[in-house]
Amino acid sequence: MLAAWWQRWRARRERQIPEPLWQLTLARYPFIAARSDAELGELRRLCSQFLARKEFHGVAGFEVSDEVALAVAAQACLPVLRLGLDWYDGFVGIVMHAHEVVAAREFMDEDGVVHEYDEVLAGEAMEGGPLMLAWSELAPDPAELMAAESVYNVVIHEFAHVLDMRDGIADGVPPQASAAARAQWLQVLEAEWHAFCERVDAGEATLIDPYGEEAIEEFFAVASEAFFVAPKELRAEQPALYRLLGGFYRQDPAAG
Repeated sequence: MLAAWWQRWRARRERQIPEPLWQLTLARYPFIAARSDAELGELRRLCSQFLARKEFHGVAGFEVSDEVALAVAAQACLPVLRLGLDWYDGFVGIVMHAHEVVAAREFMDEDGVVHEYDEVLAGEAMEGGPLMLAWSELAPDPAELMAAESVYNVVIHEFAHVLDMRDGIADGVPPQASAAARAQWLQVLEAEWHAFCERVDAGEATLIDPYGEEAIEEFFAVASEAFFVAPKELRAEQPALYRLLGGFYRQDPAAG
């Protein structure tokens, strides 16, 4: 289901975001509000374009209201603030659920035995789309966020996967300018990932979500969450990783 305002938005393509709605979004996500006036102006412009280009679909009666659509847009556009929206051209649809989704999975082990299991999803990005998000995970309890040891942001996480898959594969390496640049990226990212995994295995608290231990592509996604949500803390904890991400995203959010 789509809100009437959002339907009109798509019908007329780019439009100004209403000021009260913009301020509501900034209040909900302080890490966005902390950006400079110039950055916020550019982000607001990108959000207008994003809302004009993408198609939201609510599932099981969930209404994609004005506030829902802009909450997604603002967080999704932050990683491409300097890269441009063309990086998201590979998909159009965004599927919104009210709550997390249980998905049936299966995999085949080395002996050819198929194992089935259920996976609880807060979001999922697939090459070519659509991208799925659970609204309950976009609007978590502020008290839970304050108590959490690790950074968590499902929108930035899934859109980082979109950037990673732009070259056709989710491997923790978004498209690079050259083979040498790719090799340099992997050298730094793998070293930072292995160091992170050692800390997680040792039971240490980490700013980056321990889920990043699962695979290097997940590490890139959770590291991107920390880069945008808690940049100063990431710079202090893993400075080489912060510099790597800053070079790709062309941003220095800890400088503000």
